[in-house]
Amino acid sequence: MNTDKENNLFGNPSGLNELIAYQQGSVVSRTLINKKAGTITLFSFDEGQSLSEHTAPFDAFVHVFDGEAEITIGGVPHQLNSGDAIIMPGGIPHAVKAMKQFKMTLVMIKQIEEK
Repeated sequence: MNTDKENNLFGNPSGLNELIAYQQGSVVSRTLINKKAGTITLFSFDEGQSLSEHTAPFDAFVHVFDGEAEITIGGVPHQLNSGDAIIMPGGIPHAVKAMKQFKMTLVMIKQIEEK
């Protein structure tokens, strides 16, 4: 598992496309930040690859920065292209499919119990 300092992004600008590569027939992920409050993860999907329907207990922000994806939320499909973003609400089933190769940033913010 990468630690934040291993990413070499702290204080060093980088293009998102250079941080994760496509792999034939695969879904690839790279976690950039993994904290108690949430995570930032990059994904690359080869054409036709998918994540089956599932739920998460917290909201998730998706930004497609290369290619074309279909993200289904609560049974409703949404077509996203490079530059598009969407929020997947917590507790609602969602699925992700690569219509063409695509890359995305996934930001998940966890709810922290207040004392």
